[in-house]
Amino acid sequence: MQVPSVMEAGVEGTVLKAEVRDLDFYYGAFHALKRVSMPIYDRHVTALIGPSGCGKSTLLRCFNRMHDLYPGNRYDGGGIVFHPDNTNLLSPDVDPIEVRMRISMVFQKPNPFPKTIYENVAYSLRVRGMNNKNELDDRVESALKGAALWNEVSNRLQELGANLSGGQQQRLCIARALASDPEIILFDEPTSALDPIATASIEELVTELKEKVTILIVTHNMQQAARISDYTAYMYLGEMVEFGVTDQIFIKPQKKATEDYITGRFG
Repeated sequence: MQVPSVMEAGVEGTVLKAEVRDLDFYYGAFHALKRVSMPIYDRHVTALIGPSGCGKSTLLRCFNRMHDLYPGNRYDGGGIVFHPDNTNLLSPDVDPIEVRMRISMVFQKPNPFPKTIYENVAYSLRVRGMNNKNELDDRVESALKGAALWNEVSNRLQELGANLSGGQQQRLCIARALASDPEIILFDEPTSALDPIATASIEELVTELKEKVTILIVTHNMQQAARISDYTAYMYLGEMVEFGVTDQIFIKPQKKATEDYITGRFG
């Protein structure tokens, strides 16, 4: 698939934040991603959809080099180019730790650290060497406000994060992701373990967050993708089948395979 221009994507004035260029990825000998290309537009939500095992989460985890943590994994092809500095995030010359500071991740199940609410959010800041209490206090408060959690926990900051409800724990993880002031946040099915009320809260939050950060989200829930994303990419068997503006993908897809998946005839 060729990366479409901004005008072809249908939103005038949109700028690229990153591009996946002919990316291949291997788990050992297994070819998991096959010449995948797609644009990521700045301060917009891009959803990755497709059946289980199609490569959505594999692609997502390429962005913050999580695959580097396991032996036998291998990137190939053009890589992932970050704008505006044109850095290839997958280059061996690029420090994965720096990549993870610029690109945060929120996982499928809430995973607060076994620390207080305050220290969960402050963790990445301390890793960066920030130890000034006033500065930490300000950044923690800002991140919790950004995750729409401050009003609920402002008088509970010394309690364990695990004491929060499931939805609150996921928002705590979002606050933790926001604390390092990332340029992109990756969401890997962030509501699949939550009830409908908590899911609606997270979806509303994602919509608000795109005002200041670029978001890439993997979801099995096509209704969720239609509700919250600006762009949608349909993947199948490690390949990028179709990418486009979300309304176009769901109302008038260009590929029959996409239409079959969207309408439930396949997958």
